[in-house]
Amino acid sequence: MVPPRAVRLPLSRVDPPDSYRLLERCGDDRSVASPLSPAPDVRGGPAGMTSNPAPPPREPQRAAEAARELIELLEVLWERGRDMVSSTPVSASQLRVLYSLDREEGISLRTLGELLGSAPPSVSRMCDRLEALGFVQRLPSPVSRRQLELHLTAHGKAYLRDLRAQREEALLAVIADMSPTSRKALLRGLTGFHDAVGGGGAAAPSGHRTPLKDVSSA
Repeated sequence: MVPPRAVRLPLSRVDPPDSYRLLERCGDDRSVASPLSPAPDVRGGPAGMTSNPAPPPREPQRAAEAARELIELLEVLWERGRDMVSSTPVSASQLRVLYSLDREEGISLRTLGELLGSAPPSVSRMCDRLEALGFVQRLPSPVSRRQLELHLTAHGKAYLRDLRAQREEALLAVIADMSPTSRKALLRGLTGFHDAVGGGGAAAPSGHRTPLKDVSSA
C-alpha cells in the first residue's frame, strides 16, 4: 500500500491565509514558507545579512597545545645552551631577574618583586645570589639615600649577551630548514603572541616592548 503524499491545494479553493501552506498528511511536518515572506538565509541569519562563522571551538585549544609542546622543546634546548655559555649555575628564576633588570635598569627591589610576582624575601635572596656571582649590584638611588637601585654588572650583561647569541644560533639552525612561507607564518604567529602577552611577558613594561626580528629571509 502506497502511503499518502502531501498535496498542495489549489489557490482558488482555500482562504487567503491558507493559500501558501502545504497541508501535512500522515505525520509529515514539512512546510513551505509563504512566497510573500523573505527567503531564509542558508547561512543561518536573516535574508540579506551576512555573518562570520564562529571559529571552531578546538582551534584555541590546539594552538595552546602546540605552543606548550614547543615551549617544552625549547626548555630542553635552552638548558643545553645555558650550560655551553657558562659553568656558573643560574636558575630559571634568577634568569628572570636578569631579564627584568636588563629591561628595567635601576629599579628597586620592590618594583622587581612586582614585575616577577614574587614576595620580597624571595626576590631579595635571588638578588643576593646574583650579587655574589657578580651579575647584579646594588647602588644608592640618586633620588633617595634610603633606597637602593638594582643594576646588571658588566659580567651580567655579558652573560645575557652570550646566552642570547647561543639561543639564536640554535634557533637559526632549525629555522633555516623551514620554507620562506613557513618562516613568515611563524613570524606572524610569534608577533601576535608577543603582543598578546604584553611584549615580552610580565617582566616587560608597556613602554619597553622589543619588536621581533624578521627571520623570513634567514
